[in-house]
This record gives sequence, C-alpha cells and structure tokens, in this order.
Amino acid sequence: MDQVATEKEIRIKVGLDDNNMPVRISWDADDNPSGETTQDSKAMLISLFDREHLETVKIDLWVKDMQVGEMDRFVFQTLRGMADTYFRATQNAEMARDMQRFVQYFGEQTKVIPKEEQ
Repeated sequence: MDQVATEKEIRIKVGLDDNNMPVRISWDADDNPSGETTQDSKAMLISLFDREHLETVKIDLWVKDMQVGEMDRFVFQTLRGMADTYFRATQNAEMARDMQRFVQYFGEQTKVIPKEEQ
C-alpha cells in the first residue's frame, strides 16, 4: 500500500428534527472548491468500498422538504456522473455508453431533460 503523504478532511453535519428526520445537511472540506467554509445541501449519497470485505457501504440521506422533481434531478446528475466515473476508471466504453443510454432514458422519463426527437 502507498504511504500517505498528506491528509485532508471532509466534514458532514446532519441536522435532525424531533423524529430524527434530516432537516439540514451541510458540509465543508479542507480543500472546498467554492472557498466557502460550509455549504448547505438537500441530499447526499456516499458509497464506500470496503477494502477487506469487498462490499459497498452506503449512506443515503435527504432533507424532508426535498421535492420529487429535485430528487429526480439529483439522481439523474448522480447517474450521469457515475457513468463518467465508470468509464474513467475502467475504459470500458461499451458499458459506459449503455449506462449513459439509461441515464438519458431516466432523464427523459422524469422530465429532467426533454425527450430526444427520433
């Protein structure tokens, strides 16, 4: 395993109501690209791949006032990013194209993007 040269932190805070439902999600990081200390968010999806067990651990949270249309857009953008990440990591162009076709279909069906003319 490579030696760690430096470490950075990403901090996530989740504000809960009396019923333990998320009402606020905020985050900041040592290298936050926006330059702001804390940024508010309405949802987050975190996937961590366990090195030893080869299993994915997921944390999926969204604030209770997030609208369905916002969730559609969030999932669309996440899927699009996952397809791009998959291609960069594997160079499997055929599978990445198939994933992007599904992302296009998802976006059209949820009306996040307009349907392509055939």
